[in-house]
Amino acid sequence: MTRILLAGLVVLVSVLAAGQQPEQKPEAPMEKWTGKTIMLIGAHADDDAISHGTLAMLQAHGNQVYVVTLTSGNVGTQDPNLSRTQLAQIRRQEELAALAELGIPGEHYINLGYDDGLLEFEDRKAVVENLVRWIRKLRPDVLMAWDPGKNYQRWHKSDHRAAAYLSADAARAAMWRLLFEGQITQEGLKEYMIPEYLFYNDYDHQDENIWVDISDFVKEKGKCRGKVCQPVRAGLEQLQSQPLGSRGEANEG
Repeated sequence: MTRILLAGLVVLVSVLAAGQQPEQKPEAPMEKWTGKTIMLIGAHADDDAISHGTLAMLQAHGNQVYVVTLTSGNVGTQDPNLSRTQLAQIRRQEELAALAELGIPGEHYINLGYDDGLLEFEDRKAVVENLVRWIRKLRPDVLMAWDPGKNYQRWHKSDHRAAAYLSADAARAAMWRLLFEGQITQEGLKEYMIPEYLFYNDYDHQDENIWVDISDFVKEKGKCRGKVCQPVRAGLEQLQSQPLGSRGEANEG
């Protein structure tokens, strides 16, 4: 059987009541997931391309996939004839076209509009609050995000590094009612703990431990290649399981 590798690490994390526990596996293989809400947070409009095969599979199997992009992608060009506004619009159109190929509706794409390349320098509290609001609105069963690292800080380029930690911090904050309390008291939202996490990575695959067969979704992944600037790479898609520690906070060790 032909299989395709998504060029990235995905780490599955299950929320545990307390203490360090042995590595956890999902109760059902990802290929069997249905009826779940999946929220992917990326720094740029093409970050989800690492996971296009998985996203297509999850959407086709009756799950609801949402993609949240932190930056507008308004910097990444050497073309002197393109403005930031024009480039941001192009990136948005590319992303919507790619998601359409995966069967993900356009209204499931959320762009928070921060400047490309400068995510680390944004008001961190404001960004986390924004992400917490979306977590509490969507109430995902699974969060997909850049891998912040397991036993050590994982190296990423600037925006990816920032996105990894902002996503992890927002996931933790969303579960505490008195953090960003106005969302509870004024906006009608409720605190929320995300049950499972999938962390992806684009270069270092040593922590992976779960393989996902996306053979039936090679066509969809291939069609997206022309929509965003990401190559299709052959192989298998692999994930890593890691438990959370007490009170829902991730253990680094």
